[in-house]
Amino acid sequence: MAKTTPGETVPVRQRGVTMKDVAKYAGVSRTAVSFVLSNRENASISEETRNRINEAVQELGYRPNAGARALASQRSDWYGIVTEIVTAPFAVDIIKGAQDQAWLDRRFLLIAPSDQADAVGPNQGLEDAATEKLLEQRVEGLLYAATFHRGVHVPASANEVPTVLINCFDADGKLPSIVPDERGGGRIAVERLLQAGHTRIGVINLDPVIPAAVGRLEGAREALAVAGLELDPELVVSGYATADGGYEAACRILDRYPRQDGPTALFCLNDRMAMGAYDAIKERGLTIPGDIAVIGFDNQELIAAYLRPKLTTVALPFEKMGALGVQTLAALTAGQPILADQQLVDCPLLERSSV
Repeated sequence: MAKTTPGETVPVRQRGVTMKDVAKYAGVSRTAVSFVLSNRENASISEETRNRINEAVQELGYRPNAGARALASQRSDWYGIVTEIVTAPFAVDIIKGAQDQAWLDRRFLLIAPSDQADAVGPNQGLEDAATEKLLEQRVEGLLYAATFHRGVHVPASANEVPTVLINCFDADGKLPSIVPDERGGGRIAVERLLQAGHTRIGVINLDPVIPAAVGRLEGAREALAVAGLELDPELVVSGYATADGGYEAACRILDRYPRQDGPTALFCLNDRMAMGAYDAIKERGLTIPGDIAVIGFDNQELIAAYLRPKLTTVALPFEKMGALGVQTLAALTAGQPILADQQLVDCPLLERSSV
């Protein structure tokens, strides 16, 4: 027994307290406990008895068996999320957005990590096991979230419950997805450069076959076309999505033409490449944004906010995608129709000092 106030003792809280224990402690029947805990409105139980049962619950530390309750009601109030993001903090705001929205809906997230994708792909065996483990917990639906925008093959068992993909899309075209509007992001970046008076714009591209590279480049071309301009193919260079890759690509662009004919702005398709481009520009005695303006993409804050000058960039809407993923999953689990198989989320421009 554990002392609380002088003369009063209560049992030390233990795991595995049952309704039978609560009933015995409160001096009532197990049925009365069940009625009170389930808020049975038509049960003829006095207020004094209800209070006694609730006090026993608190003092004993009773918790309902979530598994049994889920089995009986076919509802668990849990969503599962399979993601590599726990090992890649760049996109961790997807989890934050999903978790915050789930909490607003009185739902909770169970997170099962998978290996981060690489050139070969994620560890399919681990993803299968993670999905299976979540389904064993009787989650009402699944989210599948990726670090970067790409097509994925989801474990077949995910089809047993409503499933929504975030920052990726189903390569088999069967499941709904939430992805960034890459084209809109590329368009808004180049529109900002045009607004600042730049017409000779270089583009440091990602791997040209991935969705981000394709969409962002299409958006850049659209913005130029509206202004009556074309993108000079000599000013488009693809590189590795790293600072070194950005540095090498920027060197090639800047050294391709005499200075008076070269670009006055660079659109870098991620912030790490923009960081490398900064070095290439400064090595040539040029200033940012006085001689060359620079815009990045992704809003990796540890880069964009701490470069000098601070980097104007287009943000990937990770938190919003996470929230929208949960909203879409909630609609599916409730049997409601959704707007589209793939929903695009706007990528906003964050103005800093590099344009």
